[in-house]
Amino acid sequence: MAESANHKRQWRDYRTAAGGRPVYKFLMELSDEERASVVAAMKEVRRDGLCAAKHLRGDLYEVKADTADRFFRVIFAAEGRYNHVLLSLEAFAKKTRKTPPPKLDLAQRRLSDWRRRGRSS
Repeated sequence: MAESANHKRQWRDYRTAAGGRPVYKFLMELSDEERASVVAAMKEVRRDGLCAAKHLRGDLYEVKADTADRFFRVIFAAEGRYNHVLLSLEAFAKKTRKTPPPKLDLAQRRLSDWRRRGRSS
């Protein structure tokens, strides 16, 4: 779908009902180099759209960010009428070739919770 100037893509992080921000918390625990790598990958998706991400299943996509020592993933969904809200749902250091099913399930539960609560933040 074409993007207009009024619908620029922007990242938002999932917040729990209690106000917790699990992806933000994960990012703040990374080294500066690791965090910079993840943020750069997220900026690429913001700029280029879903073609810069990997589709996982349903509404879930994955941002890949790799450093010399570790591999990171951010699972997100494109929300909003124009898919302009990139909602980060889960972030983790990847240890296996495939995204672990429990991580996908957690991201899906968070997306369902976010939609149920009807929140845009």
